[in-house]
Amino acid sequence: MVNLKVAVDASRVRSGGGVAHLIGILDLERIDLFGIAEIHLWSYQKLLDAVSDKPWLIKHHPPETEASLPRQLLWQATQLEKEIKQAGCQILFSADASTVCRFSPMVALSQNMLPYEEGIMPLYGYSKDRLRQAFILEVQKRAFKFADASIFLTQHAATRIQLYSGKLPAYTVIPHGVGEVFKQTPVTSTWPEQNQRPIHCLYVSPILEYKHQWVVVQAIKRLRDQGLDVTLTLLGGGGLRARQRLAREIEISDPDHQFVEVLEFLPHEEIPRRIAEADIFIFASGCETFGISLLEAMAVGVPIACSNQSSLPETLQDGGEYFNPRDDASIAQALKTLIEDPAKRAHLAARARKLSESYSWSRCASETWCYIVQTYQRVTRVNQ
Repeated sequence: MVNLKVAVDASRVRSGGGVAHLIGILDLERIDLFGIAEIHLWSYQKLLDAVSDKPWLIKHHPPETEASLPRQLLWQATQLEKEIKQAGCQILFSADASTVCRFSPMVALSQNMLPYEEGIMPLYGYSKDRLRQAFILEVQKRAFKFADASIFLTQHAATRIQLYSGKLPAYTVIPHGVGEVFKQTPVTSTWPEQNQRPIHCLYVSPILEYKHQWVVVQAIKRLRDQGLDVTLTLLGGGGLRARQRLAREIEISDPDHQFVEVLEFLPHEEIPRRIAEADIFIFASGCETFGISLLEAMAVGVPIACSNQSSLPETLQDGGEYFNPRDDASIAQALKTLIEDPAKRAHLAARARKLSESYSWSRCASETWCYIVQTYQRVTRVNQ
């Protein structure tokens, strides 16, 4: 059995889904079962603190990981390879493909679909965010081409990214896991009969240009104009431009703040309860590498109205009612279908929960570390 020391570069893992993924695949008691002796993790302090200490896990905190993006990339390009060799590591796992480190062999993980998904970049206008994503696109394309193997969370991501990177020599698809707490949280809402209370919709996601929260507000207003007593809670922080756009739409659609509630970030342990209390979960994103919030709602087992874009149909499959996230009439119709058809609503909720059973962090971790070891063995045989 091999006895690898694996380097993990998580210095660019900043999104909620990326953080959840890293924590999930490192939440193991034993790593030697996969042929790994040690894992060395390079990242910024907040993420290192979020990852549980293990006897086989060695954490590295270079000051550059707390610095600006150019300084982070300069450190990756000039220092990280040296640090990996000094630690005695034999393979690099880039937990986000936004790397310029050229340690070999390397396995790159895709965590960002924004630069690749059709129609997403124009949503940012001529902004710093758009320039930043264009820069990340170039960095990632080169990283994928250099890597000896790549990991994607969905087949959709693998297909889209190879339109830009070209055909990759080796890759696999390993979906996210989902926390057991979501599977163990029972639905607590009872469907409101005879208008005894409003129908409560929940959307958990950061407020960003491609998440379309303002279009969801328009859809809820459309349903209320049709006489349906529906409310909406939007849970998550977000970017300034998107939040301003949402605020403008709320002032138009709900000037008296009667049916739209916007909450900031909540501790992750509160999210299962919030989902369980909802009558309908809405996910209106136009771009997702996987859709971890969607999977969490599936695991709880609430009825789901979901965007038909990006990787989301691959994750939800036949477990939800789909809509066009850019069209408030389409969103309203999907919600109305769930509201007016109790049998379909119950069937889809049960189906989504059933589908979620195949997703676990133990499976994700096992497949990920096995693939990294297999990649090392394959590259080593070729180079002998």
